[in-house]
Amino acid sequence: MRLDKLTLLHQLSERLQQSDRLAHRAEADAREAARSLATESEKKEDGRAAIEYGSLATGQAQRARRLQEELQALTAFSQKELPRFSRQGPVGLGALVDCSTEDEDGFAERTFFVLPAGAGTELTGPGGDGFLSVITPSSPVGRALLGKKAGDTVEVTLAGEVREWTVLEVA
Repeated sequence: MRLDKLTLLHQLSERLQQSDRLAHRAEADAREAARSLATESEKKEDGRAAIEYGSLATGQAQRARRLQEELQALTAFSQKELPRFSRQGPVGLGALVDCSTEDEDGFAERTFFVLPAGAGTELTGPGGDGFLSVITPSSPVGRALLGKKAGDTVEVTLAGEVREWTVLEVA
């Protein structure tokens, strides 16, 4: 599992920045829609719609704030020297973790990148080779994997279903 962590961090940062731009644009659009509805008509229905657009704008502003916090956490993390992990060492923040799980289709392998932000983001390996999922220490999979070593098996409940993950390698 030879992946350039800095390249992956940059990719995640770009995705978070893109989401932030989209949230700000959606907030501005919703605020403008609320203003135009409120001033164009005094109908009750338009008033309700204006309130709904205002709520939507507030939600998008909160989303943008969370994304900014995630970007700050990611920037602070990436400015430090990235930790090195031995293949048999314990999983920690900054680790790439190969795991296997069994489902109805048989065995499947997944690679996780344990980071302080960006949970659930799918990253693409170099040259489009494979996908990695970002997990955080506060996510169910992240909590279960922290401190585990190659060969360890953990149980994680996702969407009400218990799954077993076996750590194959840590890098």
